[in-house]
Amino acid sequence: MAITSHLAKLRFVPLDRPGSFSHPPCNEFLHLQSSRASASISLSLGSNGSTKQCKPVLVRSMGSTFGSRLEESVKKTVTSNPVVVYSKTWCSYSSEVKSLFKRLGVEPLVVELDELGAQGPQVQKLLERLTGQHTVPNVFIGGKHIGGCTDTVKLHRKGELRSLLSEATAKSKEK
Repeated sequence: MAITSHLAKLRFVPLDRPGSFSHPPCNEFLHLQSSRASASISLSLGSNGSTKQCKPVLVRSMGSTFGSRLEESVKKTVTSNPVVVYSKTWCSYSSEVKSLFKRLGVEPLVVELDELGAQGPQVQKLLERLTGQHTVPNVFIGGKHIGGCTDTVKLHRKGELRSLLSEATAKSKEK
C-alpha cells in the first residue's frame, strides 16, 4: 500500500512531552494492521513485553480509492464502447492501428495516454496489470482485449477483424 512508502518519513516525537499524549511513551515497536475492506491501516505503537499500549492511530490511504476508481473508469470505458484504443500520439504502431480502423470505416474511442498528464502513466500501468501488455497501442474490441498493433493487423490479415468489429458494433447498438 502507499502508506508503507511514507513510513520511512515518520519522525520521532517524544511521547512523554507535555500535551502530546496522556499515556506513557511507547517507542519500542510499530505494529501495522491492514484492512482491505476499509482501505485503512491501523498503526499501534507499543512497548514490547509491556502491558501498557498506546491507542491505535487510524491512517486512511487515499491511493487505493483513486486506483480502484481509475480501474472502474477504464473497465467502464472498455465495456461501453465497441472499439477502444489506448494510444500515444507519437507512436508509429498506434498510428498504424488507427489508420487501419479508419480504412475499415471504424471510429474507435482513442485515449491518448501522453495527453492525460500525470494520469497517463497510471492508466498505462493499470492496463499492464489488467492485460499483461505494457506497450501501446492497447486495443479492445467488444470489451475484450485484442492486443497491440501486431495482434490487430494479424486478425485483419486472417479476415477475423471485420467480424469482431461487426459483432461489437451490433452489441453496442443493442444497449
